[in-house]
Amino acid sequence: MLSINEISKIALKTEKVRLRLLEVIYNSRSGHVGGDLSVLNMIAALYYHTLKFDIQNPDHENRDRFILSKGHCVEALYCVLESLGFIDSDTLNSYGKFNSLLAGHPSNKIPGIEFSGGSLGHGLSLGVGVAIGAKMDNKDFKTFVVMGDGELNEGAVFEAAMSGGHFKLNNLVAIVDRNGLQISNSTEKVMTLEPLKERWETMGWEVLEVNGDKIEDCIKVLDSINYTIQKPHFIISRTTKGKGVSYMENALHWHHGVPDEVQYKQAVREISRSIEEWEGKIS
Repeated sequence: MLSINEISKIALKTEKVRLRLLEVIYNSRSGHVGGDLSVLNMIAALYYHTLKFDIQNPDHENRDRFILSKGHCVEALYCVLESLGFIDSDTLNSYGKFNSLLAGHPSNKIPGIEFSGGSLGHGLSLGVGVAIGAKMDNKDFKTFVVMGDGELNEGAVFEAAMSGGHFKLNNLVAIVDRNGLQISNSTEKVMTLEPLKERWETMGWEVLEVNGDKIEDCIKVLDSINYTIQKPHFIISRTTKGKGVSYMENALHWHHGVPDEVQYKQAVREISRSIEEWEGKIS
Protein backbone atom coordinates (compact mmCIF):
# COMPACT_ATOMS: atom_id res chain seq x y z
CA MET A 1 0.00 0.00 0.00
CA LEU A 2 1.34 3.43 -0.94
CA SER A 3 1.85 6.14 1.64
CA ILE A 4 -0.03 9.44 1.44
CA ASN A 5 3.19 11.10 0.33
CA GLU A 6 3.70 8.58 -2.48
CA ILE A 7 0.11 9.03 -3.67
CA SER A 8 0.54 12.81 -3.58
CA LYS A 9 3.61 12.54 -5.81
CA ILE A 10 1.61 10.52 -8.37
CA ALA A 11 -1.25 13.04 -8.17
CA LEU A 12 1.15 15.94 -8.69
CA LYS A 13 2.69 14.23 -11.71
CA THR A 14 -0.79 13.61 -13.11
CA GLU A 15 -1.84 17.24 -12.72
CA LYS A 16 1.29 18.34 -14.57
CA VAL A 17 0.32 15.93 -17.35
CA ARG A 18 -3.19 17.45 -17.30
CA LEU A 19 -1.64 20.85 -17.96
CA ARG A 20 0.52 19.42 -20.74
CA LEU A 21 -2.55 17.78 -22.26
CA LEU A 22 -4.34 21.12 -22.47
CA GLU A 23 -1.24 22.65 -24.09
CA VAL A 24 -1.04 19.91 -26.73
CA ILE A 25 -4.72 20.21 -27.64
CA TYR A 26 -4.62 24.01 -27.68
CA ASN A 27 -1.55 24.15 -29.91
CA SER A 28 -2.71 21.41 -32.28
CA ARG A 29 -6.29 22.76 -32.41
CA SER A 30 -7.55 19.19 -32.20
CA GLY A 31 -8.41 16.52 -29.65
CA HIS A 32 -11.20 15.03 -27.57
CA VAL A 33 -10.52 17.12 -24.52
CA GLY A 34 -13.57 16.16 -22.42
CA GLY A 35 -12.89 12.43 -22.43
CA ASP A 36 -9.14 12.99 -22.21
CA LEU A 37 -9.58 14.85 -18.94
CA SER A 38 -12.03 12.31 -17.48
CA VAL A 39 -9.89 9.26 -18.23
CA LEU A 40 -6.50 10.75 -17.39
CA ASN A 41 -6.52 9.77 -13.70
CA MET A 42 -7.07 6.10 -14.48
CA ILE A 43 -4.43 5.99 -17.23
CA ALA A 44 -1.98 7.70 -14.88
CA ALA A 45 -2.77 5.30 -12.03
CA LEU A 46 -2.15 2.37 -14.37
CA TYR A 47 1.14 3.64 -15.81
CA TYR A 48 2.55 5.27 -12.68
CA HIS A 49 1.59 2.47 -10.28
CA THR A 50 -0.01 -0.71 -11.59
CA LEU A 51 1.30 -1.78 -14.99
CA LYS A 52 4.37 -3.99 -15.08
CA PHE A 53 6.77 -2.82 -17.81
CA ASP A 54 10.42 -1.94 -18.38
CA ILE A 55 11.04 1.06 -20.57
CA GLN A 56 14.59 -0.23 -21.18
CA ASN A 57 13.17 -3.56 -22.36
CA PRO A 58 9.71 -2.65 -23.70
CA ASP A 59 9.20 -6.01 -25.45
CA HIS A 60 9.72 -8.12 -22.32
CA GLU A 61 7.40 -11.10 -22.71
CA ASN A 62 5.93 -10.78 -19.22
CA ARG A 63 5.05 -7.09 -19.45
CA ASP A 64 1.44 -6.19 -18.80
CA ARG A 65 -0.58 -5.22 -21.86
CA PHE A 66 -2.63 -2.03 -22.10
CA ILE A 67 -5.34 -1.39 -24.70
CA LEU A 68 -6.93 2.06 -25.05
CA SER A 69 -10.19 1.07 -26.67
CA LYS A 70 -11.62 4.61 -26.47
CA GLY A 71 -8.89 5.50 -28.93
CA HIS A 72 -10.15 9.00 -29.70
CA CYS A 73 -8.79 10.02 -26.27
CA VAL A 74 -5.26 9.03 -27.22
CA GLU A 75 -3.92 12.51 -26.38
CA ALA A 76 -4.08 11.62 -22.66
CA LEU A 77 -2.06 8.47 -23.34
CA TYR A 78 0.49 10.37 -25.44
CA CYS A 79 1.10 12.82 -22.59
CA VAL A 80 1.57 10.04 -20.03
CA LEU A 81 3.98 8.25 -22.40
CA GLU A 82 5.96 11.46 -22.81
CA SER A 83 6.25 11.83 -19.05
CA LEU A 84 7.72 8.31 -18.87
CA GLY A 85 10.17 8.82 -21.72
CA PHE A 86 8.55 6.56 -24.33
CA ILE A 87 8.20 9.53 -26.70
CA ASP A 88 10.07 12.83 -26.65
CA SER A 89 8.67 16.35 -26.41
CA ASP A 90 9.40 17.23 -30.04
CA THR A 91 7.35 14.25 -31.17
CA LEU A 92 4.46 15.17 -28.91
CA ASN A 93 4.63 18.79 -30.06
CA SER A 94 4.18 17.57 -33.63
CA TYR A 95 0.73 16.15 -32.82
CA GLY A 96 -1.85 17.42 -35.30
CA LYS A 97 0.77 18.57 -37.81
CA PHE A 98 1.48 17.24 -41.30
CA ASN A 99 3.53 14.03 -41.29
CA SER A 100 3.42 13.71 -37.49
CA LEU A 101 4.03 10.22 -36.09
CA LEU A 102 1.13 10.84 -33.73
CA ALA A 103 -2.36 10.45 -35.13
CA GLY A 104 -5.76 10.88 -33.50
CA HIS A 105 -5.96 7.20 -32.55
CA PRO A 106 -3.43 4.73 -31.09
CA SER A 107 -0.92 3.12 -33.44
CA ASN A 108 1.58 0.42 -32.52
CA LYS A 109 4.18 2.33 -34.55
CA ILE A 110 4.47 4.64 -31.54
CA PRO A 111 6.84 3.57 -28.74
CA GLY A 112 4.90 2.37 -25.70
CA ILE A 113 1.66 1.63 -27.56
CA GLU A 114 1.00 -2.08 -27.87
CA PHE A 115 -2.04 -2.13 -30.15
CA SER A 116 -3.48 0.03 -32.87
CA GLY A 117 -7.13 0.99 -32.47
CA GLY A 118 -9.78 3.51 -33.16
CA SER A 119 -13.05 1.88 -34.13
CA LEU A 120 -15.06 1.71 -30.93
CA GLY A 121 -16.08 -1.66 -29.52
CA HIS A 122 -13.03 -3.65 -30.61
CA GLY A 123 -10.66 -3.22 -27.66
CA LEU A 124 -12.29 -5.70 -25.32
CA SER A 125 -12.41 -8.41 -28.00
CA LEU A 126 -8.69 -7.88 -28.49
CA GLY A 127 -8.15 -7.99 -24.73
CA VAL A 128 -9.99 -11.29 -24.46
CA GLY A 129 -7.75 -12.78 -27.13
CA VAL A 130 -4.58 -11.51 -25.48
CA ALA A 131 -5.72 -12.83 -22.08
CA ILE A 132 -6.52 -16.26 -23.53
CA GLY A 133 -3.12 -16.27 -25.25
CA ALA A 134 -1.38 -15.55 -21.96
CA LYS A 135 -3.07 -18.54 -20.36
CA MET A 136 -2.23 -20.81 -23.29
CA ASP A 137 1.43 -19.76 -23.04
CA ASN A 138 1.49 -20.05 -19.23
CA LYS A 139 2.38 -16.36 -18.84
CA ASP A 140 1.33 -14.40 -15.79
CA PHE A 141 1.01 -10.91 -17.28
CA LYS A 142 -2.28 -9.04 -17.03
CA THR A 143 -4.25 -7.30 -19.79
CA PHE A 144 -6.00 -3.99 -19.11
CA VAL A 145 -8.61 -2.48 -21.45
CA VAL A 146 -9.99 1.05 -21.03
CA MET A 147 -13.32 1.77 -22.73
CA GLY A 148 -15.66 4.73 -22.93
CA ASP A 149 -19.21 4.41 -21.61
CA GLY A 150 -20.71 5.48 -24.95
CA GLU A 151 -18.64 2.68 -26.44
CA LEU A 152 -20.73 0.17 -24.51
CA ASN A 153 -23.48 0.75 -27.11
CA GLU A 154 -21.42 -1.45 -29.42
CA GLY A 155 -22.71 -5.02 -29.54
CA ALA A 156 -19.20 -6.43 -29.95
CA VAL A 157 -18.40 -5.29 -26.41
CA PHE A 158 -21.01 -7.64 -25.00
CA GLU A 159 -19.90 -10.56 -27.15
CA ALA A 160 -16.43 -10.06 -25.72
CA ALA A 161 -17.79 -9.63 -22.20
CA MET A 162 -19.67 -12.93 -22.43
CA SER A 163 -16.48 -14.60 -23.67
CA GLY A 164 -14.45 -13.15 -20.79
CA GLY A 165 -16.91 -14.58 -18.29
CA HIS A 166 -17.22 -17.89 -20.08
CA PHE A 167 -13.46 -18.48 -20.17
CA LYS A 168 -13.04 -17.19 -16.59
CA LEU A 169 -10.28 -14.77 -17.62
CA ASN A 170 -9.05 -13.64 -14.23
CA ASN A 171 -6.01 -12.09 -15.97
CA LEU A 172 -8.23 -9.54 -17.77
CA VAL A 173 -9.29 -6.14 -16.39
CA ALA A 174 -11.81 -3.99 -18.27
CA ILE A 175 -12.30 -0.41 -17.11
CA VAL A 176 -15.11 1.88 -18.29
CA ASP A 177 -14.69 5.64 -18.08
CA ARG A 178 -18.24 6.30 -16.86
CA ASN A 179 -18.61 10.05 -17.38
CA GLY A 180 -22.23 9.76 -18.54
CA LEU A 181 -21.85 11.73 -21.78
CA GLN A 182 -21.15 10.68 -25.35
CA ILE A 183 -20.84 12.67 -28.54
CA SER A 184 -24.53 13.43 -29.08
CA ASN A 185 -26.18 13.30 -25.64
CA SER A 186 -26.13 11.65 -22.21
CA THR A 187 -25.45 7.92 -22.35
CA GLU A 188 -28.78 7.09 -20.73
CA LYS A 189 -30.74 9.03 -23.37
CA VAL A 190 -28.84 7.45 -26.26
CA MET A 191 -28.93 3.84 -24.98
CA THR A 192 -29.61 2.88 -21.37
CA LEU A 193 -26.59 1.26 -19.73
CA GLU A 194 -27.84 0.92 -16.17
CA PRO A 195 -27.93 -1.16 -14.10
CA LEU A 196 -24.35 -1.51 -15.34
CA LYS A 197 -22.96 -3.38 -12.33
CA GLU A 198 -25.66 -6.06 -12.37
CA ARG A 199 -25.42 -6.56 -16.13
CA TRP A 200 -21.70 -7.34 -16.01
CA GLU A 201 -22.04 -9.50 -12.91
CA THR A 202 -24.62 -11.55 -14.80
CA MET A 203 -22.01 -12.16 -17.51
CA GLY A 204 -19.62 -13.60 -14.92
CA TRP A 205 -17.42 -10.61 -14.06
CA GLU A 206 -16.19 -9.34 -10.72
CA VAL A 207 -17.41 -5.71 -10.68
CA LEU A 208 -15.73 -2.92 -8.73
CA GLU A 209 -16.77 0.73 -8.62
CA VAL A 210 -14.64 3.79 -7.97
CA ASN A 211 -14.70 7.58 -8.03
CA GLY A 212 -12.35 8.00 -10.98
CA ASP A 213 -12.05 11.74 -10.35
CA LYS A 214 -9.78 10.90 -7.40
CA ILE A 215 -6.50 9.35 -8.42
CA GLU A 216 -5.94 8.01 -4.92
CA ASP A 217 -9.16 5.99 -5.31
CA CYS A 218 -8.07 4.77 -8.75
CA ILE A 219 -4.85 3.44 -7.22
CA LYS A 220 -6.72 1.76 -4.38
CA VAL A 221 -9.25 0.01 -6.61
CA LEU A 222 -6.51 -1.29 -8.90
CA ASP A 223 -4.71 -2.62 -5.81
CA SER A 224 -7.90 -4.31 -4.61
CA ILE A 225 -8.39 -6.55 -7.66
CA ASN A 226 -8.53 -10.17 -6.55
CA TYR A 227 -6.78 -12.14 -9.28
CA THR A 228 -7.25 -15.44 -7.43
CA ILE A 229 -10.96 -15.62 -8.18
CA GLN A 230 -11.80 -17.26 -11.49
CA LYS A 231 -13.49 -14.24 -13.06
CA PRO A 232 -12.49 -11.30 -15.25
CA HIS A 233 -12.65 -7.90 -13.55
CA PHE A 234 -14.76 -4.90 -14.55
CA ILE A 235 -14.12 -1.49 -12.98
CA ILE A 236 -16.79 1.20 -13.29
CA SER A 237 -14.77 4.40 -12.99
CA ARG A 238 -17.30 7.16 -12.35
CA THR A 239 -15.81 10.37 -13.67
CA THR A 240 -16.60 13.90 -14.80
CA LYS A 241 -16.18 14.77 -18.45
CA GLY A 242 -13.76 17.71 -18.69
CA LYS A 243 -12.46 17.06 -15.14
CA GLY A 244 -10.22 19.81 -13.81
CA VAL A 245 -11.45 22.71 -15.97
CA SER A 246 -14.61 24.28 -14.52
CA TYR A 247 -16.27 25.40 -17.73
CA MET A 248 -15.64 22.05 -19.43
CA GLU A 249 -16.99 19.83 -16.64
CA ASN A 250 -20.15 17.93 -17.60
CA ALA A 251 -20.53 20.05 -20.74
CA LEU A 252 -21.34 18.03 -23.86
CA HIS A 253 -19.81 20.70 -26.10
CA TRP A 254 -16.35 19.75 -24.85
CA HIS A 255 -16.49 16.21 -26.18
CA HIS A 256 -14.01 17.39 -28.81
CA GLY A 257 -13.90 21.16 -28.44
CA VAL A 258 -10.71 23.23 -28.46
CA PRO A 259 -10.42 26.22 -26.09
CA ASP A 260 -9.76 29.71 -27.44
CA GLU A 261 -6.99 31.84 -25.95
CA VAL A 262 -9.06 33.23 -23.09
CA GLN A 263 -10.47 29.82 -22.22
CA TYR A 264 -7.03 28.22 -22.43
CA LYS A 265 -5.54 30.73 -20.02
CA GLN A 266 -8.37 30.11 -17.55
CA ALA A 267 -7.80 26.36 -17.80
CA VAL A 268 -4.09 26.86 -17.16
CA ARG A 269 -4.84 28.94 -14.06
CA GLU A 270 -7.24 26.35 -12.66
CA ILE A 271 -4.95 23.37 -13.22
CA SER A 272 -1.97 25.35 -11.92
CA ARG A 273 -3.83 25.89 -8.65
CA SER A 274 -4.38 22.14 -8.38
CA ILE A 275 -0.66 21.59 -8.99
CA GLU A 276 0.19 24.03 -6.20
CA GLU A 277 -2.20 22.24 -3.83
CA TRP A 278 -0.57 18.87 -4.47
CA GLU A 279 2.91 20.37 -4.15
CA GLY A 280 1.91 21.60 -0.71
CA LYS A 281 0.99 18.07 0.39
CA ILE A 282 4.39 16.56 -0.40
CA SER A 283 6.94 16.43 2.39
